[in-house]
Amino acid sequence: MLSPSTLYSAFLVFKLKTGAYGFEYQPAEVTMGLAGSESSARTVYLDRMREQRLWRQRESRGIGCRFRRRILGWQSHIPVTETGGPYPKERGDGWLEIELGEFLNEEGENEELEMTVSEVKGGDWKCGLILHGIEIRPKEGK
Repeated sequence: MLSPSTLYSAFLVFKLKTGAYGFEYQPAEVTMGLAGSESSARTVYLDRMREQRLWRQRESRGIGCRFRRRILGWQSHIPVTETGGPYPKERGDGWLEIELGEFLNEEGENEELEMTVSEVKGGDWKCGLILHGIEIRPKEGK
């Protein structure tokens, strides 16, 4: 049972196995809303290492091929930003989470929520996604 007059966030909780592929370059579209009504959609990346790879690619432009591999290996521990952007963050229990959306439970209504995660534009095979579930919790600071 959800508390009335409370703003909630829904999070996809997951892991990517070592060797997972298909999540590096194509964003996923996540939607959330009440069943039967229009859902809000946003774009997210499920691979939290993607941000680091893009940063390293920008920094390594103009470096000769001979030194590029050594420098990219040296920069492999660049921290992922915790800005709440479209990248997942690691939780204390080792799982990753990314926000799917938020909703207001106005008067304790008994409504059905629909949430989706999809990527159909790239057409690439995907492998290694382990789903833990979806967590719904009160939005912090609201």
